[in-house]
Amino acid sequence: MGNSVTSLKILLVEDQHSVASNIADYMEQKGHVFDYASQGQQGLSLALSEYYDVVILDLNLPVMDGLTVCREIRQAANRHIPILMLTARDSIEDKVNGFSVGADDYLTKPFSLQELEVRCLALSRRHLLHTDELLTIGPLTVDRKTHVAMRDGKKLALHSMGFRILLELAQAYPQVVSRSELSQKLWGDDPTESDAMRSHIYQLRTVLDKPFDQPLLKTVHGIGFTLDIKND
Repeated sequence: MGNSVTSLKILLVEDQHSVASNIADYMEQKGHVFDYASQGQQGLSLALSEYYDVVILDLNLPVMDGLTVCREIRQAANRHIPILMLTARDSIEDKVNGFSVGADDYLTKPFSLQELEVRCLALSRRHLLHTDELLTIGPLTVDRKTHVAMRDGKKLALHSMGFRILLELAQAYPQVVSRSELSQKLWGDDPTESDAMRSHIYQLRTVLDKPFDQPLLKTVHGIGFTLDIKND
């Protein structure tokens, strides 16, 4: 089972069970976390109450159609949730209508599941690029532009590699970043020895956690690393 480079939490709002089942099977096999709603009102409630990286939204839905769901999400959500619209229609007018209520991308049925996954990954990355330079999670603040990280208002004396690791974990939060994914991000296709990774993680812990009461950097044994942040 090949996992994707990035694991997304995805909401699919689709009334055709066979279509939804095919998408869910494929995406879960790729390592994504998946929620499903079969009608618009239910999809809207989930989108506003849970955290999703992407919402895949069909246009033709019972109870509340996709355009209305999209418009309502844009009006009520406290952040920008990337929305990919699915439809059997392929007219320019339908696309314009979708974009006018806030859709980020559009895919016409029938489509390949591989393309759907690629579009979802691209949307989540594009969304990250368009967010503020300042990333704040609980007591932690990471500035993408100045490469400065702070915890409880105190500047962390991180080396460049420690900052890069922390940034990757913060951008993926609350998801776990696997060792192989982290290695790929840091060293590309020229991986270093595992001892180097261990050393960088140790140094990051020393700066990020040692002076404080609660550790933030958590090792998920056999998988990788994540930030363990209690949002009180």
